[in-house]
Amino acid sequence: MTKRHLSLFGISTRIIHPTEPLVPILIDSIQAEIGMELQDGDIIVLAESAVATAQGRVISLESIVPSERAKRYAEQYEMNPALCELVLQESKEIVGGIPGFLLALVEDTLLPNAGIDGSNAPIGHVVLLPKEPNKCAKSIQEELERAFGVSLAVLIIDSRTHPMRYGCSGVAIGCSGIEAVIDDVGRMDLFGNRLEVTKRAVADNIASAAELLMGEADEAVPLVIVRGAKGTVPPITDDYGIERISPDECLFMGVMRRNRAER
Repeated sequence: MTKRHLSLFGISTRIIHPTEPLVPILIDSIQAEIGMELQDGDIIVLAESAVATAQGRVISLESIVPSERAKRYAEQYEMNPALCELVLQESKEIVGGIPGFLLALVEDTLLPNAGIDGSNAPIGHVVLLPKEPNKCAKSIQEELERAFGVSLAVLIIDSRTHPMRYGCSGVAIGCSGIEAVIDDVGRMDLFGNRLEVTKRAVADNIASAAELLMGEADEAVPLVIVRGAKGTVPPITDDYGIERISPDECLFMGVMRRNRAER
């Protein structure tokens, strides 16, 4: 039987400041690790907060003027009106909410507070999600490949909650260099049953593994290098981006919209 293994290396960086070029910081941090050299096939996993900060997506709540709609949501869900306004600006649709959170539809993804995060941001500030994360992952991939002379993949990841579960796990929001989802339809299981709908969220699984090293507090590890044997992760390809399904095809969105229509 072929042995499979996966190695992960957490890389610390200094604090990244808004609009500061990100890739030079990544290069310096990787080179500062004793004995660390990138290899063909390595996957570079980056925390979305680091990418968004470098894009200047750090916002002072005091600079936001809430709309009347935002004020109504703030009163209903016990939230900061300025935060509600940012959620509205970043969202296509507000699906509902609970105290402290609005559930928003952002680019065909359901996100608490539109993915806006107050952790790892200066006091009184929040960090928005990165703009165009797939294109950003592609750009970072190309710069790092030129710098190190190897073939790489890049994932930009976030931590997300899941329905009816405590805690967060990793999810890829930007991907370049590997297939984000592997279609296993047509394969046979151990008992000879043909798989009909199974697709493996490879990028999300890698993201969750990287989250174990990144942490959620003051770890200062926004970069993880994932190195895997053939068969554990997809080979490096020209694939670029993460395919999303429409809200009409989503089980959760379909149920919520039907329930709202029936009220």
